[in-house]
Amino acid sequence: MGNILLFALLVGLVSALILVPFSKKRKFLMLLITAVVLITIGTFACYYLFNLDRNLSSLWPYAILVTLVGTAFAVGKERIVKGSLFLLALVVGVYFMIAFLFNAEEKYQSAKMTEKTEISTFDEKETPASVPPQFARNKMKKAFGQVPKTSYYELGNLQIQKVNGEYVYIAPVEFSGFFKWWSGGFTPGYFTVSATDSTANPKFNKSEMVYTPSSFFNKNLERHIRMQYPEAIFYGDTQLEIDDEGKPYYIRTFGEFVSARNGFEGTGIVVVDPESGKTKAYALADVPEFIDGAVSPEAVSLQNSYYGNYIHGFWNSVFSKTDVKLPSDEGTEAQVSPIFDANGDMYYFTDFTSPKEGVDSMLGYALTNSRTGEATFYTGDLEESYMDSEGALQIIEKKFIEKKWYGEMPIIYNFYGEASWLSGVLDSNGFLQNYFIVSAANPEISAFGASPNEALRKYKTALQHGGGTVDGSSKSEEKQGNGIVLRVYKEKTGDYTIVSILLDNKKNYIISSETNPLAIYVKEGDQVDLRYMDTGETFLPVKELKIQGLE
Repeated sequence: MGNILLFALLVGLVSALILVPFSKKRKFLMLLITAVVLITIGTFACYYLFNLDRNLSSLWPYAILVTLVGTAFAVGKERIVKGSLFLLALVVGVYFMIAFLFNAEEKYQSAKMTEKTEISTFDEKETPASVPPQFARNKMKKAFGQVPKTSYYELGNLQIQKVNGEYVYIAPVEFSGFFKWWSGGFTPGYFTVSATDSTANPKFNKSEMVYTPSSFFNKNLERHIRMQYPEAIFYGDTQLEIDDEGKPYYIRTFGEFVSARNGFEGTGIVVVDPESGKTKAYALADVPEFIDGAVSPEAVSLQNSYYGNYIHGFWNSVFSKTDVKLPSDEGTEAQVSPIFDANGDMYYFTDFTSPKEGVDSMLGYALTNSRTGEATFYTGDLEESYMDSEGALQIIEKKFIEKKWYGEMPIIYNFYGEASWLSGVLDSNGFLQNYFIVSAANPEISAFGASPNEALRKYKTALQHGGGTVDGSSKSEEKQGNGIVLRVYKEKTGDYTIVSILLDNKKNYIISSETNPLAIYVKEGDQVDLRYMDTGETFLPVKELKIQGLE
């Protein structure tokens, strides 16, 4: 509190000296004291209420106004001096206002990404997608009766995190208004729910939190952080993270302006214990291991905008738009979607599309490490034309137009060598109905299922029907096999039959009658020879099947 009072007093004193004309000798002292008191109170109120950074550069609009008024009241040489201050403040103000015109190259360099062609390969042994966040949020709302004094609170912002090796959504319980905060004093805890199992139920975790985004006065989280770090530049909302023991912490990303109070580049985070209010700042390189989202999604979205728009400067982004690519706004958090790689590291996913209206072609996608802020841009096969996330969502909407279902959280994967969009499908009430997969290069090839893995199995068949190749991922290896059939299961899908086979080597295989018409004749006890892809899945895709006695 002392820092803001001193800052406000300094502003009040300097402003009063500029505003009060020295020619008013008899009333000068009284006017000066009055001006100091009023301006100090006004400055304190403004910076306290709006949590503004207390750098002198933040005063530039105010400086223009004060020096202009001071010049108007002054006479003689005093007017010349104060007029000079006004011109100086005006020049600085103009510099700040037009900074975006000339620092576009700096912004692009700050956001420049490593570029790669190959789309990351998906490991078929793992669940390929998270539960859509809106569905998870709906489940938490249904379970809100677990919260004591339920009427005092409401559900806060949702985010994903890895805790003890499990992927979960986290949402804090927040106050529902000023009087509820005044009566309650602290929030009772937070909810968690699985981000990979749509059947899992939310769990309420008790943990008293005094400093929260919904608290007031000095207990308000953002104000509390500002009081501890008055000059820091923050970007993005506060986020709740929990350690492996279930202890919650709030974090917020800070950084620096690119230039002239314009632009932003993240450099670290502030971590707050919401029970005690204890704070600590970390550089991004030193962030505690349990924190996944050190770089705020808002900061990543801003960096994506710099990278896509400013490759040839500001004016090119407005007029010719040469090589400009626009980041998608289909993400689940500030236009980006958090996902995890095979190592459990979190990244923010964003696809980029053409600035030309009516074009839904994807120009590539970015993965930004959520702890370090380092980003990689993937172009995919440059000879292919990939559909963007908006196009994928439009296909889902048309597929279920009568039911009014829609897609959420589309992510691109490399399924069986095919660039493919995977998205959760929700009904009009926000409840998960199925998972939908569509080829990014061949939108007519698609499939959906009750789970990601079921959709994946059906998609494998759809690729065969569509004339695509099912070669597995880049990790797969073509192998030969043979044995005696122990069990057979046949399922009619459209004009073709999907045949599942269990051999005496205890391995399962799957094949479509479209590519192997004679597969419909296989029965228990047959001796068969197989050529299949060793994808590591429970059911291995067969490329060729020979039944001894029929060939």
